[in-house]
Amino acid sequence: MLTSTQASNWYLLQCKPRQDERAKTNLLRQNYVIFCPQIVSQRSIHGKPHQSLEPLFPGYLFIQLGRDDKWAPLRSTRGVSRIVDFNHGPAMVPDDIIEHLRNRCYKPPQVHVPQPFKPGEILQITRGPLSTLEGIFLTMLGDERVMILLHFLNREQPVRIPLNDLERTHLHL
Repeated sequence: MLTSTQASNWYLLQCKPRQDERAKTNLLRQNYVIFCPQIVSQRSIHGKPHQSLEPLFPGYLFIQLGRDDKWAPLRSTRGVSRIVDFNHGPAMVPDDIIEHLRNRCYKPPQVHVPQPFKPGEILQITRGPLSTLEGIFLTMLGDERVMILLHFLNREQPVRIPLNDLERTHLHL
């Protein structure tokens, strides 16, 4: 996110026709803070009910900018047409309107991203032939496997385990 020491305000951007997603992607890639209020739309497709997410204001996005933030790149950002203006200046959108929209529009479900394990952390194996054993986390092996150190058969063995088969131990006091 672009952060600045001065206060920032919300403004309205107009996107090029049918390029809302492209504009959103490119603005996020440039670390701008944007908001695109969405609603759940009910339709009938081939006689069956169908739900989809649609922008509340197709063709428009809200962007948060401070006076010292970089405004010039917005003009050349793919998918962005212009900053909407009134009276020869950018149209500022009050914070209370943005908050109102945030409270009333679709909110994507919160995805819980587990904190990565730390070397030396004790983990419980929850699935597979070694379930119920505990091991010490050593390292990640790609995105889906880890190396843990098991005390097994009277010696310590490094073992590769699927990440999904592990969880942090819960200390019982």
